[in-house]
Amino acid sequence: MLYRVYFKIDIDAANSKVWDVLWGKETYPKWTKIFSEDSQVETDWEEGSKALFTNGEGSGMVSRIYKRITNEFMGIEHLGMLEKGVELPPDEKTKDWVGAKEDYTLTEENGITTLEVGMDSAEEYQSYFEKTFPKALQIVKELSENL
Repeated sequence: MLYRVYFKIDIDAANSKVWDVLWGKETYPKWTKIFSEDSQVETDWEEGSKALFTNGEGSGMVSRIYKRITNEFMGIEHLGMLEKGVELPPDEKTKDWVGAKEDYTLTEENGITTLEVGMDSAEEYQSYFEKTFPKALQIVKELSENL
């Protein structure tokens, strides 16, 4: 069963800058290293595209970009899991993540961008994300305000 968790941070930067930090080739690994030191993504971030989120050893999530509104919203739907570059067939381990969504909403007002993240999580990972996701968003904030 999936549970929805939410995170929010205010960033002193334009939404276009925050967007570039979130999804930029150079900056994406910097803020996602909180989740996996060798975090990588293979995608073009276009709506409908596949996205492979991996840990540097080819293991991670198979996903797709289900909605994209540049500088405002990125919606990611998780479809399954990868193990050393191979998509795993649906089983007890992978079924928890099929259909899980991760949504990023950016709203700018007076030069301050509010970044809100809503994500589905299996109960066993909920406390992990509640501890780590705020740290990742702090890195997004620092990169957005200082680059």
